[in-house]
Amino acid sequence: MLISNTKEWKALEAHHQSLADIKTCQLLKDRERNDCLFKGFDKITIDFSKQKISANTLEMLFELALSVNLNEKISGLLSGDKVNTTEDRAALHTALRLPAEKSLILNGEDINSDVQLQLTKMEEIVNRLINGHWRGFSGKPITDVVNLGVGGSDLGPLLVCDALDEYEVQGETGINVHFASTMDGSQISSLFSSLNPETTLFIVVSKSFTTIDTLTNAETAKQWVLEQCSNEALVSKQHFIGVSASPSKMEEWGIVAEHQLLFWEWVGGRFSLWSSVGICIAIKLGMRNFRLLLQGAHEMDKHFLSAEFENNLPVLLGLISIWNVNFRKINAQAILPYDARLAVFPDYLTQLEMESNGKSVTLNGEAVDYDTCPVLWGEVGPNAQHAFYQLLHQGTQKVNCDFIAPVKRFCNTDGEHGKRLKEQHLLTLANCFAQSRALMLGSSSSEGISNKTREESANSTSHRHYPGEQPSTTILLEELSAYSLGQLIALYEHKVYVMAVLWNINPFDQWGVELGKVMAEGTLDALSNKGKVDDFDQSTNKLIRFINSKVKDSGGL
Repeated sequence: MLISNTKEWKALEAHHQSLADIKTCQLLKDRERNDCLFKGFDKITIDFSKQKISANTLEMLFELALSVNLNEKISGLLSGDKVNTTEDRAALHTALRLPAEKSLILNGEDINSDVQLQLTKMEEIVNRLINGHWRGFSGKPITDVVNLGVGGSDLGPLLVCDALDEYEVQGETGINVHFASTMDGSQISSLFSSLNPETTLFIVVSKSFTTIDTLTNAETAKQWVLEQCSNEALVSKQHFIGVSASPSKMEEWGIVAEHQLLFWEWVGGRFSLWSSVGICIAIKLGMRNFRLLLQGAHEMDKHFLSAEFENNLPVLLGLISIWNVNFRKINAQAILPYDARLAVFPDYLTQLEMESNGKSVTLNGEAVDYDTCPVLWGEVGPNAQHAFYQLLHQGTQKVNCDFIAPVKRFCNTDGEHGKRLKEQHLLTLANCFAQSRALMLGSSSSEGISNKTREESANSTSHRHYPGEQPSTTILLEELSAYSLGQLIALYEHKVYVMAVLWNINPFDQWGVELGKVMAEGTLDALSNKGKVDDFDQSTNKLIRFINSKVKDSGGL
């Protein structure tokens, strides 16, 4: 039976109707309610009070969660149940951040011993690089590392490296970390213009080691180095590291065993930054910070497993999202970090949520009759205020917004410039809080506005009207560090799982990305004059003929 046919779901539908004529600002008059919606755990504090929910709403959402055995499903996720049903395996990204002394048995083996073995190997490689002991083909120490991956093999490490740039390790050589993911060659060719092949190391990250985007970039990179050194075996050994679940494929490509790092089939790509996939994080930030990242995530794992629903941050975040999507019919989610260091976070969450929960059939293969994943998008808040906030404030659609900001910033910066930076941080927080308030209250928010502005608004036309009633959640980090970022990422990972359990879908497969890749093979043949041009639909045939004519006229692309 679909969850939409249960009595708990039907009760929530009726409850939603009872709140239809109540504004969120009216709910905010209930201090006890507000206190219950202001939650914290360790380094994270979340204010849910600007969501259009009452105490009854939460109780009914908890009943819905209990009806699908959410507690047991959480336990099963962390203990190794085969929650990835279509691929018949566990999804144990949480095992990647277990403390060294813990054990977790999967299929009769302690998988944490394997995890720790790879961490040790990764640390050895990192130390060689940071200390200037890893040499290129000419004997010069490596100065630049390029991460070649796509999807989770790119976005996860990129997010962490970008967010924690100020924690960069200053080693003997000062390793610079770069990223290239797109198959079009633009990113990697741009890097070639500024890097030295003698001192550049490439990390090739692909779970299957067959990902065409990544391997195409890797082959191009190898040819770039081979132009300076014709010894392919030496180039492969000194300038390439492989990270994959397939050691045989890495060896076949030319990566020597001592430069291979492994992860496992039970690690999904978008959940993999905690594994050897995160080696570039460790190169940039050092193993100490990488382990702090793991530690922060592990603490969130324990909280997710043990906290009661009413205090469980991932559960609350997930259930309130279910409320917005399925009962309030809000199918857009904006991610709005008020800290430029988290600029990549909206992109990261776009993949995490939409690839995980962008599904239309249940675990049993039955078509759902309710919406699943909302469309995610976002930008650094101060930039977004001058861009798409127009739609948030005066558009026709409801959008659920997550505001994210650190409480502390520039605490160790002294002098007059330090004072100015602290003032800028307060200005940023003021904008963060004011925007969420304005989205909720709309034009009724006149408190604190000058008399002149209020008079102008009163005399203005409907063009200055703000409808309000946009829901938002505010997430505050004590400060942005490796530890707190680990908690923040794990918070959203678990939110995704909560929503998937309620929708009865599999968040750990991604069959939807395969069809286009398969179809591209035949299309490439046609573009390369190895296949028939007329084997496709009318639109695609015309596009191929157009490109082929341009190639013929110019003698090449």
